[in-house]
Amino acid sequence: MKWILASASPRRKELLGEVLDDFLILPSTAEEVVEGTPTPAELVQTLAKQKASEVAARKEAQGYAVLGADTVVAIGDKVLGKPKDEADAFQMLSKLSGRTHEVYTGVCMLYPKKDGTLDEKVAAACTKVRFYTLNKEQILAYIATGSPMDKAGAYGIQDGGLVEGIDGSFSNVVGLPIELCKEMLQSIAKEEK
Repeated sequence: MKWILASASPRRKELLGEVLDDFLILPSTAEEVVEGTPTPAELVQTLAKQKASEVAARKEAQGYAVLGADTVVAIGDKVLGKPKDEADAFQMLSKLSGRTHEVYTGVCMLYPKKDGTLDEKVAAACTKVRFYTLNKEQILAYIATGSPMDKAGAYGIQDGGLVEGIDGSFSNVVGLPIELCKEMLQSIAKEEK
């Protein structure tokens, strides 16, 4: 099966490369609109499906399987996406400081069946993340690196110095839960037999 990753994220590309040898990259341009007040797990699954569906509908994606993913940081029921600006990043990092939060990544795999229609698998992973207590200077120094600006919750676990510990998948916090992806791919492979 030929695959497309519906994301421009270099982190997702690197992680997917651990489970798939060869895939194309076609970043999604889906609008990402969600109705109602979904839980964080429902939200990321809905957004992952929107991203995968938008790419799968393109002419150049015909005959390919498509993987879409979406990651959010949540403190309780409050979802933190990517920061709008440095002030927003400061607020997010201040909220996370000294606390445990959850990182959710939704994964949607759309794949062609023998009759040419698309089948789907959609799931989400959750990792609990404990932050060190950060002072104002530490937060500002981290924001000054520019790293928080394109990441959910305004941080990258791979940047170091922020996270005291995790309970769950490390790759999920980076942006693509490899363990979940392997399970989903194995399930699809069984269906093909």
